[in-house]
Amino acid sequence: MHRFFPVRHVQLAKPGNSRNQLGRMLAVDSDGCFLAVSAYEDRFAVLSVSMSAGSDIIDKTILYPSENEGETYTGRGLPRISIRGTIWSMSFISKDIQISEDEHNCVLAIVMHRRGAALNDLLLFGCNSRESTVHIIAQYSESGPLSLGITEVPHLSGFAFLFRMGDILLMDLRDPGNPCCIHKISVNTAVVEDHCSADESCRGIDVDDEGIFKVAARALLKLRDSGDDMVIRDDPMSIDSGNGEMNSTCKFVSSWSWEPSEFACPKLITCLDTGELFMLEIHSDLEGVRVDLSNCLYRVSPCKVLLWVEGGLIAALVEMGDGVILKLEHGKLLFGSPIQNISPILDLCLVDYNGEKQDQIYACCGMCPEGSLRITRSGISVERLLTTAPIYKGITGTWTLRMKESDSHHSFLVLSFVEGTRVLSVGLSFIDVSDSVGFQTDVCTLACGLLADGLLVQIHRTEVRLALPAISAHPEGIPLSLPVSASWYPGNMTISLGAVGHNFIVIATSNPCFLFILGVRLLSTYQYEINDVHHVRLQNEVSCISIPREKFKQGLSGSIISVANKNCEIFAPTGVEIGKTFVVGTHKPSVEIMSFSLEEGCRVLAVGSISINNTFGTPLSGCIPEDVKIVSVDRFYVLAGLRNGMLLRFEWPTVPSVFHSGIPMQSSLISISQVDNSLSSATISCTTGLQNCSMQTTGDVGNSVPVVLQLIALRRIGITPVFLVPLHDSLNADMIALSDRPWLLQTARHSLSYTSVSFQSATHVTPVNTIDCPKGILFVAENSLHLVEMAHSTRLNVQKFCLGGTPRKVLYHNESKTLLVMRSGLSDDSCSSDICRIDPLNGSLLSRFKCEHGEIAKSMQIVKVGTEQVLVVGTSQIVGRAIMPSGESESSAKGRLIVISLEKMQMSDDSYLAICSNTVPSQITCPFREIVGYATEQLSSSSLCSSPDDNSYDGVQLDKMESGQLRPIACLSMPGVVLSVCSYLDRYVLASAGSFLYVCGFLNDNPHRLRRFTSVKSRFMITCLTTYFTRIAVGDCRDGILFYTYQEDLKKLEQLYCDPVQRLVADCALVDPNTAVVSDRRGNVSILSSPNDLEDNPSPECNLRLRCSYYMGETIMSIRKGSFLYKLPVDDVFKSWNDGETIPLFAKNSIMAGTLLGSVMTFVPITSEEHELLKVVQARLAVHPWTAPILGNDHAEFRGRGSPAGAPTILDGDMLAQFLELTSMQQEAVLAPFCTPNTIASSSKPFAISIDRVVRLLERVHYALN
Repeated sequence: MHRFFPVRHVQLAKPGNSRNQLGRMLAVDSDGCFLAVSAYEDRFAVLSVSMSAGSDIIDKTILYPSENEGETYTGRGLPRISIRGTIWSMSFISKDIQISEDEHNCVLAIVMHRRGAALNDLLLFGCNSRESTVHIIAQYSESGPLSLGITEVPHLSGFAFLFRMGDILLMDLRDPGNPCCIHKISVNTAVVEDHCSADESCRGIDVDDEGIFKVAARALLKLRDSGDDMVIRDDPMSIDSGNGEMNSTCKFVSSWSWEPSEFACPKLITCLDTGELFMLEIHSDLEGVRVDLSNCLYRVSPCKVLLWVEGGLIAALVEMGDGVILKLEHGKLLFGSPIQNISPILDLCLVDYNGEKQDQIYACCGMCPEGSLRITRSGISVERLLTTAPIYKGITGTWTLRMKESDSHHSFLVLSFVEGTRVLSVGLSFIDVSDSVGFQTDVCTLACGLLADGLLVQIHRTEVRLALPAISAHPEGIPLSLPVSASWYPGNMTISLGAVGHNFIVIATSNPCFLFILGVRLLSTYQYEINDVHHVRLQNEVSCISIPREKFKQGLSGSIISVANKNCEIFAPTGVEIGKTFVVGTHKPSVEIMSFSLEEGCRVLAVGSISINNTFGTPLSGCIPEDVKIVSVDRFYVLAGLRNGMLLRFEWPTVPSVFHSGIPMQSSLISISQVDNSLSSATISCTTGLQNCSMQTTGDVGNSVPVVLQLIALRRIGITPVFLVPLHDSLNADMIALSDRPWLLQTARHSLSYTSVSFQSATHVTPVNTIDCPKGILFVAENSLHLVEMAHSTRLNVQKFCLGGTPRKVLYHNESKTLLVMRSGLSDDSCSSDICRIDPLNGSLLSRFKCEHGEIAKSMQIVKVGTEQVLVVGTSQIVGRAIMPSGESESSAKGRLIVISLEKMQMSDDSYLAICSNTVPSQITCPFREIVGYATEQLSSSSLCSSPDDNSYDGVQLDKMESGQLRPIACLSMPGVVLSVCSYLDRYVLASAGSFLYVCGFLNDNPHRLRRFTSVKSRFMITCLTTYFTRIAVGDCRDGILFYTYQEDLKKLEQLYCDPVQRLVADCALVDPNTAVVSDRRGNVSILSSPNDLEDNPSPECNLRLRCSYYMGETIMSIRKGSFLYKLPVDDVFKSWNDGETIPLFAKNSIMAGTLLGSVMTFVPITSEEHELLKVVQARLAVHPWTAPILGNDHAEFRGRGSPAGAPTILDGDMLAQFLELTSMQQEAVLAPFCTPNTIASSSKPFAISIDRVVRLLERVHYALN
């Protein structure tokens, strides 16, 4: 298992969030002899570390103030006092070993803010581990900027940097009783000044016996920016922090890190609050200590943490935005890679994009100015097996080749460069065997492949070369010292493309455009000749060529070769014979299936023309096919990847549609040359002549009229050309679709089905099958080769759209297929909040509605009015807090309900995003079934996951993709801040204004006539609303969740049930009319439901019942209902059906939640029997050393915090997932107290449970969620 194990556990404090509990900050002595842990205020502890039995142990913990001695300490002649205040920073100060008096003493420097003080103080504490005492040594305070942090200078004993607002002080602390400053570095002007401290900097100590300075502590916690701002932002429901700009123009160091080296001249990297990175270098010589400050080396977002690791890599972590990895080379910082950070998630919406049966998450992430919209999907993780050095620059193509058709593993890896080609032997180590294979190494290879057993073909711009590798390159090679080769040249033409099939070669030239079919004739032992069997003149240039391959049983020349896998039938229309058929993409643009035979020559079997228009009716550029592949699983179809990042699927029509005789065929083939008789004779007599394979037919093709291929689906998976790479040589093989990022294309699905592959952007990919790595994939990325294997595990794939400001809420508008995003904290002079419409394909801003000056949008919801949809926005028009400390709404708070039209842009009929043929019949017989922009994320690589009869992707008509305009059409003033808006019964609008709940509606279904119908007042401010049919759930900031219903005949809101406990509700969702999922600001998730026996009793005293709860430890800001239909792994599907096991039907009540720390949580319902089973397993996992919490916490106590004693808890999926990582013996050991070799007995019920059943249940859930 991949987990840490604790070496030593020391209990610092009881669980809780008190400011005087230890655990907030950690400091480590440079010698490793002492640790220091502090609370937010008043308290810290020094832990002594010693060696015992060869390992470090903590043998003593010294508290300050001491619990035994109260608040009095003796400190070198100073009065018996205790220092109290808010601890901002702390660091040990190293001592010179040669002059150190006692190894049991240490010096700890702390930056502290004491009550009533105008500035922070630097306090020096001494610790004596023998006497177990901590005493104050000295205090340093200088009039000037506010002190923020301190760090010791490594390898320079007794020196430290004190970071202040606007400058950095180099402190000489070699004499702890007399601290002084020797250098001042201004971060505003980047000037280093000599500074001699005055004696008065060592002042007497002011004693604070009255308590804590709460304002300073909250400022440290970043809950308040200033005393004045405290009043404005005292609303616990307000998370608006202005525009995110600092009021002060004085720069300061926000983070720092030392170089991890043993050099005598240490270097310090610092980040300012402006994001500028500087380097400080310390020099010590006979003249003293000197500090050199560099110029700005790099600019990033202001960093919370800097971490300098070995190898010159620096990790810059941003608190509410993406970080970055930088590399220091030759005194400069270079960008390495980003560090994704999706916190905080303020809102999310789940979208089953284009009916793909798999939700993807659109989330509002980050804070101003790092606000962004993230598109999150689950994907397939990869396990990196090998990564080479970045020495492979300029790669233009990659291929893996077998030595024989019957080989189960690849033998060679071919790498094509701009001006060269290398051939490597395949394995966990790659060895260059270029000289022994026979390929020309000083040219750029366009294509290569296996022609027949032992015969490899290389195609470049001026030659087609047949190579017979020598035995030194492969054990099956020819027994000669050097390889043998034969060549064919295209005369004065240049080869642009090529492909190698089973016993024949297809190449294309440009200027003029010809298509050549080449064959090979055996002349003598190891001597072959390449012949031009057939060639045709083309009207349009070819953009790509693909020859389908299958594994064949080798037969005699001229005999029919059958497919090796008898259990897998290949379906193809009549006339399409693997071994004679190939597919090309043209610059027309079009996709054309061709066949060749000696009797009929080259013939076009089917054509699929491409013409794609954008939303304005203008043809899109880049629609030329970059790669094409023939696929045959349960039906025959063609995949085409375009140069503009789109992917198309063409299918053979169910009723063959052909071109009428009156309309000429518009294929690329315009004339056929006569085949030379001598060449025909030679080809027929050779042992590698063209072969056939028998196939079951599904249609009929005319002798000469091509069929019109039907376009079934079109998807945009990126903006760069799409390459299609099958994972093995089979017509039903899954593929890697490579564009901006890699995707796994599942060919067995009826339409186009994708799964994200969790790998970085790559330029090339090829499958690699070796003994050690039978399912390897080789990616080319960042000039390195990456050998990986795909694994089924959870890893989020996130796409980022930078928005600016702070995105607060996101909605998906299905009609226009666009996103509506509510933002605040904008730096725009005209407004600080707006509603914008975003294109989910590229993140572009389509339209925008600006709120009035001083007005902030707080909520929004799409509402149906008659036959059209409008956007209802709730706003706040108050400057200051909207909620009083008591939880009631501020009486002066005001807001508005704004109705925004989502009108459509008027376009002509020809502005549809359409794909059509240039001929009239194809326009009639080519129904457009699907248009999508992103790929499905459902994990499946087998046709068992969908049947040929699955019509979930069919019948979807092309939408107009109208961006629309955002225009206000109605407005309604509200007596409070509108924190929540919700649609009700498709004809009402529910809105909360302060502590009032309003029912509004549109008179006569007119969106211009918004009216209030009725209202009801709660005791405290309402924070969220949600509905399910006639049930209304209201969450407020004190009374928790309340159930209401609206009596339409009486126009009256009636309260049905109330929360049994008080809670500050963050969000809620109704999974059915009687059950609510509620999150509060303390990190709890609770499931509440109405009692069945009291359902008809409308008494307000009726309390909801707590069904179960779960303590997250972080605040969930957004809860959304999802659908997760979890099934068994594919390998067990048939077995499950035979056993009569049913798939749960209540998975539609699953919940997805996003937190302020960026976590995405999924809650899946299970049956009571399954819950009882897994509860026993979880109890054992929580206490077993292999799987228990690392820090020794009580798992049941932690997950049950905030819940009444005895309340059921939701099972911890992360804890249970560990059971799947254990071996069979380990699983039995974990369940040993109740376990026989195959069963465990539940402590609560007297029935036996199979371990196999536990594994089966956990796999079923986790495979589906992955």
